[in-house]
Amino acid sequence: MLAPVGTGASADVYVADDVTLRRRVAVKILHSALAADEGFLRRFRAEARAVAPLRHPNIMTVFDWGEEEDGPFLVLEYLGGGSLRDLLDRGHRLSPSQAVLVGIEAAHGLDYAHRRGLVHRDVKPANLLFDDEGRLAIADFGIARALAEATWTEPVGAVVGTVRYASPEQARGMSLDGRADVYALALVLAEAVTGRVPFAADTTIATLMGRLDRPIPADAALGPLGPVIEAAGTVAAADRLDAAGLVRALDTAARQLPRPLPLPLAPVEQLPVTADGGDAPTPVCRATGAPVALAAALAAAAAAPAAAAPAAAPPAAAPPVEAAAEDGLPSAEPDVRRRRRWPWLIVVLAMIAAAVAGYVVVGPAVAPTYAVPSLQGDHVSDLPATPHFTVKVVHVRRTGAAVGVVLGQTPAPGTKARPGVITVTVSDGNQLVAVPSLAGLTLAQADAALKSAHLVAGAPEDVYANLTSGLVINWNPMGMAPEDVTISLAISKGPEFVTMPDVVTPKDNAAQAIAALAAVNIAATSVTQTQAYSTTVPKGDIVSTTPAAGAQADRAGTVTMVVSEGPQTVAVPNVIGDTVSEASAAITAAGLEVGGVYGGHGARSVLDQSPSAGTNVMVGSSVDLFVV
Repeated sequence: MLAPVGTGASADVYVADDVTLRRRVAVKILHSALAADEGFLRRFRAEARAVAPLRHPNIMTVFDWGEEEDGPFLVLEYLGGGSLRDLLDRGHRLSPSQAVLVGIEAAHGLDYAHRRGLVHRDVKPANLLFDDEGRLAIADFGIARALAEATWTEPVGAVVGTVRYASPEQARGMSLDGRADVYALALVLAEAVTGRVPFAADTTIATLMGRLDRPIPADAALGPLGPVIEAAGTVAAADRLDAAGLVRALDTAARQLPRPLPLPLAPVEQLPVTADGGDAPTPVCRATGAPVALAAALAAAAAAPAAAAPAAAPPAAAPPVEAAAEDGLPSAEPDVRRRRRWPWLIVVLAMIAAAVAGYVVVGPAVAPTYAVPSLQGDHVSDLPATPHFTVKVVHVRRTGAAVGVVLGQTPAPGTKARPGVITVTVSDGNQLVAVPSLAGLTLAQADAALKSAHLVAGAPEDVYANLTSGLVINWNPMGMAPEDVTISLAISKGPEFVTMPDVVTPKDNAAQAIAALAAVNIAATSVTQTQAYSTTVPKGDIVSTTPAAGAQADRAGTVTMVVSEGPQTVAVPNVIGDTVSEASAAITAAGLEVGGVYGGHGARSVLDQSPSAGTNVMVGSSVDLFVV
């Protein structure tokens, strides 16, 4: 352990050196009262195992965990930039731009954890920490749930602190999902800008009651961040943004805000790092100060008794034990032995103090360091070997930077450092922007809309479409695209017309006619067929088309074909026994004609007919009558 860096209602935090892997770490030792709670210990072990695999730039890494006599402990990634709580307590408020940046990083971390089934349950400014470069990481994943289910009770002040950021469903004791964390983050961002926690009151009950039926309001000071806070702060969790949706909403708000200034972080004081301790593990203890302070205290304790005690008499001058006993007084030998132990104890303590002081002062001078290689400007796929360092990649989008190029690194190139991690910032290309809708715009209008969104209109492709010529009918990509990317456009050149082929004169059937139309790109789905009787066109052949052969046909329109059903036939009616006038009327009604009428003058009824009754003949055929 090097020094304490913080304390809370449930744990003390120390900065320490992992002498095996030569890195600075934070050690969180939970209060000893928790060690007596078996329920908490079971939950703590389960949550530690679940959280340890999380690997995300915006979640504090858990390196190790365990249990000692002083209580359960976690070995964590050391973040030297302090917490958002430290920033706010120093009187700093964030601008909406800075709050959006903090919110995006926190929401990215929450989304990563939520997709793996983990809910934080205690998102608050004290759990949003920064490293020396301003990167945000969320602390205490898993511990909040373990504490919530423990029988050990936090002090009242700590409980109120958690309630300040509790969601409505959390206040009601309902089952929680990741949207409870989103609600808490919305409260944190509102506080960071306005200096006030929405609904916070003097009592726990008043704080909870204030948010049970009211959404988080959008303060005017939040600007474009206000609608995002409202969407993340609804009373009903089902209506609330999830973490992924919050990332997208904050990204949209960021495009309406100026670039944020760097956060005014006050890094934790950099302490000297101890020298390599061989195989000895990092000691875990409930230390109350740094080793240097401990050395000074031990030295002072060693000096004080020596100065106050009288000079010890030589052993020969001490009264015999037997004489003292004869006087009826208690034996003086125990006191003499205790006084004789003090000088040795003082010497041992002084030696320990000197050793610790020397270890802290001399250790860094003998610890091996190496020059940090330069990785800036390299492509992430071509990074050189780094024998003494591992490389951690953080992806960002930056307009003007090529994809995959290393934009920066920590530590800086050429500096001396002990083996550890080099964090490189790698470009994912230009910032993403929303591609506007271009449907129905002219080419000039589409070009102007794309320029306003920092996009470029590509060379248009003219295509036939059932739309006015010159209007945009399609574009690619849609949705989100990097700044300055070229958007391809498809422009209508109106309906496409073709010369209608002749499918009547060759006496094509329907199948042959459809094939002839397909040859000029008129699809079968655009062809409709009707039937008609014809005495001149065989059944199944084409009688006519609309448009007619040789006319201009719209490829996107409809072609109508009339297909012959052949000549129409009719059954000859039975007119035997009818008068000539009655027979003539019946034959005409059937679509036939009366042929010859044979018989004597004055005959009144039909004796016979030809063709005979019931015979099928073509419409318009003649029927002869024989009368008497």
